[in-house]
Amino acid sequence: MSCRRWLLPIGSELLSSFTYKAMMKLIFIVFAFLVCLLLAQTVHAHGLSYAEQQAILQGGYPVYFRLGAQHMLTGYDHLLFLFGVIFFLTSFKGIVKFITAFTLGHSITLIFATLLKINANYFLIDSVIALSVCYKGFDNLDGFKKYLKINPPDLLSMVFVFGLIHGFGLSSRLQTLPLGYNGIIYKILAFNVGVEVGQIVALAIMVVFLNKLRKTNSFSKFSAAANSGLIIAGIFLFMMQMHGYMHQRYPDDFGISKHAHSEAHDEMRVNKILEDDVFNLRK
Repeated sequence: MSCRRWLLPIGSELLSSFTYKAMMKLIFIVFAFLVCLLLAQTVHAHGLSYAEQQAILQGGYPVYFRLGAQHMLTGYDHLLFLFGVIFFLTSFKGIVKFITAFTLGHSITLIFATLLKINANYFLIDSVIALSVCYKGFDNLDGFKKYLKINPPDLLSMVFVFGLIHGFGLSSRLQTLPLGYNGIIYKILAFNVGVEVGQIVALAIMVVFLNKLRKTNSFSKFSAAANSGLIIAGIFLFMMQMHGYMHQRYPDDFGISKHAHSEAHDEMRVNKILEDDVFNLRK
């Protein structure tokens, strides 16, 4: 059975009446997609083979641009947070204001953390990003007033702060790529521009989708389900990232011997030496 045969009827049902049944189908599909994506990235996340490194080195700035756009468009944590940010924004001015704050925040840490080689464990960074998804879902459900009996923090300031954290996560990803020594600032900028282009594409799709749903009678139900889904997805992502951190921090407890773990790091060091040799030969 092709994906079109079961995705199109669901999409049609969502746009026409958006019933509770269709809503549950959508949540199930999104959750299943996240599980498959995370399981696939368990093997390949934050790592590149020597052949992939050489392909990047030979491709030049366009490759970094493409990788930036690709990382944003496939970055489920970034996309979920952006979805939460624009969920109730109906004016173009409002969307531009909040997305500018987010863009400014992640551009600052992406550029300067990479240039200054400031790094941290990427699993821990991504776990904080996952919590930002939970925060936005909780905020959209008016959780601060309903459950904590306090006013929520200033949204624009929080979007900027979370932008800084998301940018640090983007920097950790960029620093796994072979940047070399020549034209490093242009490579970082190319990656950042790619991220922004990918973000614009993703936002355009989200805005069209949300505008269509706001015209339906079931938007309030969708709002409750979608923002609850953000909290659930954020918790799930947080648990996955912490599992990855524990797997990395205590490999013996997960069936990986210290010897095998050491060999993996030795291979990474060899790849770094080979990368340096390529650049030395080009000088």
